[in-house]
Amino acid sequence: MAHKGPYVLGIDCGTQSLRAVVVDVNGKLIASASRQYAIDFPHVAWAEQDANDWWTAAREVVPRALAEAGIDAKEIAGLSVDGTSCTVVVTKRDGTPLRPVILWMDQRAHLEAEQVTATRHERLRFVSWAESPEWMIPKAMWLRNNQPDVYEQADLIIEGTDWLMHRLTGEWAASLNNVTCKWNYASVDGGWPTGLLASLDFSELVDKWPSTVLPMGERAGLLTPEAAAELGLPAGIPVAQGGIDAYAAMLGLAVVRPGRLALVMGTSTCPLALMSEGIFDSHLWGPYPDALIPGTWVLEGGQTATGAIVTWLADNFAYREQVEAEQQGRSRFELLDEKAAEVPPGAEGLVLLDYWQGNRTPLRDPLARGAIWGLSLKHGIGHLLRAVYEGTALGCRHILEDMAHAGFDTECIYACGGGTRSALWLQVHADVCGKPILLTEEPEATALGTAVCAAAGAGLYANVVEASEQMVTVTRQIDPNPNNAGVYDTLFDRYVRTYPCLVDLMHESADDQT
Repeated sequence: MAHKGPYVLGIDCGTQSLRAVVVDVNGKLIASASRQYAIDFPHVAWAEQDANDWWTAAREVVPRALAEAGIDAKEIAGLSVDGTSCTVVVTKRDGTPLRPVILWMDQRAHLEAEQVTATRHERLRFVSWAESPEWMIPKAMWLRNNQPDVYEQADLIIEGTDWLMHRLTGEWAASLNNVTCKWNYASVDGGWPTGLLASLDFSELVDKWPSTVLPMGERAGLLTPEAAAELGLPAGIPVAQGGIDAYAAMLGLAVVRPGRLALVMGTSTCPLALMSEGIFDSHLWGPYPDALIPGTWVLEGGQTATGAIVTWLADNFAYREQVEAEQQGRSRFELLDEKAAEVPPGAEGLVLLDYWQGNRTPLRDPLARGAIWGLSLKHGIGHLLRAVYEGTALGCRHILEDMAHAGFDTECIYACGGGTRSALWLQVHADVCGKPILLTEEPEATALGTAVCAAAGAGLYANVVEASEQMVTVTRQIDPNPNNAGVYDTLFDRYVRTYPCLVDLMHESADDQT
């Protein structure tokens, strides 16, 4: 099918790679290019990265995507960027990073998060009264406490998306999406968390944040001549404010009407519910006012490691399958899926807790650790992968049940991300959660959602809601298998009861590693 411009460009800065996509005005992905980069784990539960690796990747993949699309760069009408969060960059005002980036999954600031939670400040009602060590204030506190020289030198302590937006436009602005979800900002309660910071004797942190805050999809500036030359684009292209990758995926899944739920299955998994009213009685993150669309609220759950556990299993325990897959000229994950599909539901007695990097929600325990029990000599790699699929799906169900208890009833799930490449993993999620799963025509919903922002910022649509509903098409539904409901009800009960049995041992072990 022939495509016609105008086109928009979405840049998705993920945990392990940066991707650029060229999308037409109807939401058809024309071209995509990506480049991987390294993650450093200097200590247990720490995770760092080099921000300059992101820009190096962008300089490579944007021209490659344009070349693959076979279009004139002048046909790009707008662009935007999303990224992981809270991925903290400590920088000078000219954009020079002062230390490695502290990645979103990094749990080093757990003591500082406990200190924030202990204030019981009213602003914490927007995060269910518990601060996460992944978020901005605890990480900035850790920096002040442990690297004071770097903290003092820092002109700005910001998100990775903010840093990339500066590289594109030369402007410093924060995303309303990021600051609401990760910086304790609340538009309906005075904006910046000045009272909370004062209670922590940390009021000066506001001076290290951008003064401008923009919602997703709003024009943030124009592409500078310097950035344009490096990316192979014309200068002056409108650059729209982006935000968190999972929230961009909501736009890329058309989760833009209250009552819908997005399931973003990547390195981690994020269920996100869009609501017309704030629900405050949960153990999840939020409710977040105006985080995605003005006048709406988002309740967010999060699993710290899901796809990362699948990769971990394949990297460390599937050498034979790797060799076999190479000999057959296919993906190792395809072969591993076949082995897991041969295992019956319940993995013949295995129970797995998916807490490889702690539990985000609903337990909110950064010191929790992964576990598997029920092992026998009969169990093989297929059983282990099935247990990973089921354990991560059980973690998702744990979040959905917390949402339901608070008052949000999930009717169906809009899913996207790398995890949707596994038909088995999707079916397991549908069976475990007892909910139908909808898939869209474009599986790269995060990148598409960023393109939605770009289209709105370029004026191709009136706003991100209109752009999303015009650019996203639902194509498939996966229904739960009722024959597996009993098995998974029993397995869920064992999953939930395992954590209280192990939590003291988990915390002792975690303390030994700090």
